[in-house]
Amino acid sequence: MKKIILPLALLFGLVGTAHAFDGDAEAGKAKSATCAACHGPDGNSVVTIYPKLAGQHAEYLYKQLTDYKLGMTTGGKEGRANAIMYGMVAALSDQDMQDLAAYFSSQRITSGTTPEEVIEVGQKLYRGGDADRGIPACIACHGPRGAGTSLAGFPRIGFQNADYVKATLQEFRAGTRANDMNGMMRDVAKKLTDDDIKILSQYLGGLH
Repeated sequence: MKKIILPLALLFGLVGTAHAFDGDAEAGKAKSATCAACHGPDGNSVVTIYPKLAGQHAEYLYKQLTDYKLGMTTGGKEGRANAIMYGMVAALSDQDMQDLAAYFSSQRITSGTTPEEVIEVGQKLYRGGDADRGIPACIACHGPRGAGTSLAGFPRIGFQNADYVKATLQEFRAGTRANDMNGMMRDVAKKLTDDDIKILSQYLGGLH
């Protein structure tokens, strides 16, 4: 039995939980069948509008599930709004969400590719940002290989599906997604042009 156990002190304020994260990956695998249609049986979605869940930080996955549940119960006023995910989380218990997070985080994400024509400009924006426009470097939070950090709640974004990244950045920019910590991603995304978003989303596909 593989469990991911994190102390309360680590998660308090990060995922808004009042107890230790105690996800069981084996139990999560048994509960993941309904997730497979969109995200793949191992969390590597081949439908590119949906995110790859494989290898994502367990506490981040758990936060997203609890935020979807909060969005469902508040009519989208709090948490994260998504009509499809509302149906998926409706019957999940807190333990179910922890187990699913543990399972998908234990899987290996499949590699992606970056189109040759966006490597140079994408790398410049990812690593250095754009001081003239007040855009911080993505690397500061997500790391040189897009691995993020579970301690600070920054997700793994390297190898992520480009279409999903593009849609997510557009949602942050529009404010239709508002479950980012301290509004950090909304502040960044509102400064991005459509071209910036296209470049970053494609660049991240092969970032490793």
